Formats: sequence, C-alpha cells, structure tokens
Amino acid sequence: MSLAGLLPIFANDLQLATAVELAAAAGTQPHELVGPPSLRPVLAALLADPGRGGRTVVAVTATTRDAEDLAAEIRGFLPTAEVVEFPAWETLPHERLSPTHDTVGRRLHVLRRLAHPDRRDPSTGTVRVVVAGVRALLQPIVAGLGELEPVVARVGDGPGLEAIVDALAAIGYERTDLVTARGQFAVRGGIVDVFVPTDDHPLRVEFFGDDVDEVREFSVTDQRSTQVVERGLWAPPCRELLLTPAVRQRAQALVPEHPELADVLSQLGEGIHVEGMESLAPVLADGMQTLLDVVPADSLVLLCEPERIRRRAQDLLVASEEFLAAGWHSAATGGAAPIDLREASYRSLDQMAERAVELAIPVWSIAPFGLAETGDDERAARPIVGYRGDVSRALNDVARRLRAEDRVVLITAGHGPAQRLAEQLADRDIAARLVDSVDTPPVAHVAHVVTGPLRRGIDMPSVGLLVLTEADLLGSTSVVGRDAARMPSRRKRGVDPLKLSPGDYIVHEQHGVGRFVELAQRTVGGATREYVLIEYAPSKRGHPPDRLFVPTDQLDQVTRYVGGESPSVHRLGGGDWTKAKNSARKAVKEIAGELVRLYAVRHNAKGHAFSADTPWQRELEDAF
Repeated sequence: MSLAGLLPIFANDLQLATAVELAAAAGTQPHELVGPPSLRPVLAALLADPGRGGRTVVAVTATTRDAEDLAAEIRGFLPTAEVVEFPAWETLPHERLSPTHDTVGRRLHVLRRLAHPDRRDPSTGTVRVVVAGVRALLQPIVAGLGELEPVVARVGDGPGLEAIVDALAAIGYERTDLVTARGQFAVRGGIVDVFVPTDDHPLRVEFFGDDVDEVREFSVTDQRSTQVVERGLWAPPCRELLLTPAVRQRAQALVPEHPELADVLSQLGEGIHVEGMESLAPVLADGMQTLLDVVPADSLVLLCEPERIRRRAQDLLVASEEFLAAGWHSAATGGAAPIDLREASYRSLDQMAERAVELAIPVWSIAPFGLAETGDDERAARPIVGYRGDVSRALNDVARRLRAEDRVVLITAGHGPAQRLAEQLADRDIAARLVDSVDTPPVAHVAHVVTGPLRRGIDMPSVGLLVLTEADLLGSTSVVGRDAARMPSRRKRGVDPLKLSPGDYIVHEQHGVGRFVELAQRTVGGATREYVLIEYAPSKRGHPPDRLFVPTDQLDQVTRYVGGESPSVHRLGGGDWTKAKNSARKAVKEIAGELVRLYAVRHNAKGHAFSADTPWQRELEDAF
C-alpha cells in the first residue's frame, strides 16, 4: 500500500520544493508553511526523504489521536519501520500512578533506536520520522534511557536461560506462572515465555542447553505456539525507572527526610516495584531530559497546527501545576513539606523553543490559517470539498481531470471498496487501473485506484494532481484506515459524560467503582476546565463521601459499570478495588483453562471448507 510514487510529483510544487531546499541546507531558522491538513504527511515525508538530503523529522500534533493518524499517513510514503510514534504517559507526571507496560515499552523502543539504531533489522534500525503528541514532547524523561540495552536472543546465541531470566527481571519485566499481559515473562523447564510490550503477540524462547534453539510466537488464549520469529527476541525495558543499586540507595537515604513516603521508599530500597514509583524519578534518577535532547543533531521539529498545540500545552501545564499546588497547600496548613518533584513537570512550549535554539534544531510549522490569503491563487494546494456520497458527481470530476491530462489517484481503506470503485469507473467508461501500490509516479489519462492510509485527499493544481480518499467520496472514514490493532480498547468503550445521570455507577481504572455526581468546572491559574465529579465511599465511618475530580481529557480511564446488579462503592486508596481485580484475574485464568480444553476438542473435530471470499463480501467486511 505504498504511495511513495506520489512524492516526486508533490516535490514539484513551489512551496514544497522551497521547503525541501531549506531543510537540505541544514539551516536552523524557523519556517512557516500554510496548507490543508492533508499536506502534513506529504511535507513530513519530503523533509525526511533521504534521497532529498532529508533530516530526522519530529512531527508534533495537539493530541495522541492526531499523532496516531499522522504516523499512519506518513507510512504511506516512507518505509513503515522508519516512522515511529513516541507515545505519552496515560498519567500526569506527579500522579502516583505508573504508565502501562505497553506505553513504556513503545517509548523505550523509540529512544533506543534513536540512540543506537541496529541496521541488521529494519524494526530496530534508523528512524526517519518521530510523531509525538505535544504531551509527549513536553514531559521530561529520565536521562540515559536510550542507553538501556534490550534483552536480545537469536537462534544460535548462547546467553543461557538463567542469563536471559536475570536480564528480563533487571529491566522491569514481571515474572509470573502464565504470561497473559505485556511486560510479563514465565519460565517452564527450558522455555522462557516473554510478552514484549512492543509486540502484538508474546514470544516463546526454547533453549537447547545454553543455546537458543527456536523463537516462536504463541497465543495468549490457548498458550499454543504459532509461527517462527526469524529475528528472535528483542525486548526493551518496560519501566522508565529501573531499581538499580544507585536508585535503591537513594531511596533508602530519603526515608528519614520524608517519613510520609517511608513505605514507598523502603520498598524501592529493597528492590520492590511500587505503583507510581515513576513520579519519584527526579530525586532517584541521574537527571531528566526531553525528547529534543535525544533526537539526532540534524533533526527538524514540525509543529502541525501550532495554535491547537499551544492551547493543549497550556491545559497540560495547568493540570500539572494543580498536583504540585495541592502538596504545598497542605504544607501551608501544617502538613509536611512535599518532596521536590518539579523537575518532572511539563515544560512550556517557550522552554522547548529555547532548548531547540540551544541544540540548533529548527522549529517549523504548518497550519491551515492563511488559506484565505492564498485563495486567489488558483494553483495553490487546497482541501477536497467532500462529495457526501454523491459518487456520480465525483466520477464526473475525475473524468474531467483526466481529460485535462492531470494525474488522479483514488484511495480506499480496504480492498473491497477499491474493487467496487474500479468497477464503477469502468461502468462510466473512465480509464482506471486497480493497483496494489503507487511506487512510481502514476501516468496521466488513467485513474489509479489503490488502498492506502490517507484519511483526506488533496487537490494540487500546481502539479496537476488530484488525490481523493474514501472519506472524501462517502463522508466517513473506515476504521480500517487507522491502525485498528493499535487502537486502545478503553477508547472504544469510553464514557460520554453528557449521557450520564447523577447516581450512575462508573468505574475508574485506578480507583474502582464510584457514583457520577455532575460535570463541574474549576478555574486554576486563570484557566477553566471541565471535570467529571465521582463520589466514593467515605474513608472513615461518619465522614462525608470522598470525591474525585477527573479532567474530561482523561475520560479514557473511566467507563460505565456494566454489572448486572448494584455494586458496592469503593473507597479511595482502599484495597477493595485491588482485591476485586485480583479475583477477576483468577477467574480469567480458570476460564482460560476451560478454553484450552475446548480448543483441543475443536482442533480434533472435522472442519468444513467454505468458498473463497467475493469482492462484494470483502466490501461489506471493510465497511464495518
């Protein structure tokens, strides 16, 4: 599904050609471009294209969702492995909550590739484009994370089973009896099962003596091995704060100074991982740095919609300061002075701009603002006005552009719609070609139909190119166009606060079951934000119920309660929610055992061969 053949055409546009020349000249001056949103992946790909003297591009978006979509679109023009996402934590820096192993593993994978690309394997090789939400850009990270070595085991290597086990434990993997989640490993005889946070499936490393004999994927549901993995095991750390001897010593030394944290610090000093330990990184680790400090020296920052990014950055700073202010307010009323964790606070955009100047990293921007000023230029790039299902009008426009000897490319999310669209073009006697990819510049007079990740099309009269997507034609975007496998499940089941009624039971991922009270507004530091107010059981008998304010930008951690009966409301900070989750995990293991037996029976049953899928069936499936 490569669209790389379109890049040479886009590069002939005057604005884009000028940008590529400026970037190749290795200048450090800022540069502002104006163009529709669909031009962003094209610009990022051109700036990073090594054939044009490309630089490492750090593309920054306002939200994580935007970053995921932009990364998917850029992969349409560049090799997939060379475009990476640097995700942000799901938690705020000062919350006593740990980010998930999935997120941490992906972050450390990127940092390792930036510091030490391994050209033997494209998945760990050179990075051309790093796409990050502004939240990931502003949050400081522990210094030296890119130097942490992953655990590597390839067929024929002889590290020995015990060495692999010790190495996995040292970089934060949790040893369990059965691997069911990312960040876990299990040992059974001469076999080590590992679920690497960056992989879709866990790996089974089989030893023959001290040598690695085979590495296979296996299924979590029935624990059965599947296909062989030629590249072997490549396991990055799954914690950003590792309990090294130096970190443990610092934790022990802080116990007398901060008795309110004695329980947490003592456990860390003993080498025990504690929930939320990452929030103490500023006082336990060897310094903090930002993403700009770890990208290559020839990097270029590209801000996509700078005004949205600035507004989002301001909201993040307000949320971060709320946590710090709460601790100092407690100290002012007689409580203990909080531990100084300001080094972990989000940086401002101005601070990041100053750091970019110090590192000689140019900061560019591309925004839709200013389009009105270029509206009189008939040759300027412009977005597609959606056809909203009027395919007949769209096909008439395609035929008109082909008669004008323009190049036309139609992009769908799935193969079924692509085949159907090619048939519709043929029914109109419009020359069309259904292709697997566009690796070379398409010819004029023929419409090229291809599957690809672009969400919106673009009209480039300056170079005689029209790109239409499925969303332009139908007015909706298929989920196939996004990386559905990467879409967090909590996003799919997120709660809509406008559909909640007072008294409804809802579940917070970290705090358990509570009652929805209302949507509330609070003003902090001159900025007003909306919160979902959740009521929990009182911490002590006779006291009023505890209340939790959840910012509306963190609703991915809140879901509706879907049990069949009225639940008991949990206490904030109590152990009931943890016990409930542990009980659920135990029940899941029992169900897994039943499933293993069920699948064994099914495996031995006689199957039935169905006929091959038709284009109509594939179109129907892709539409879901």
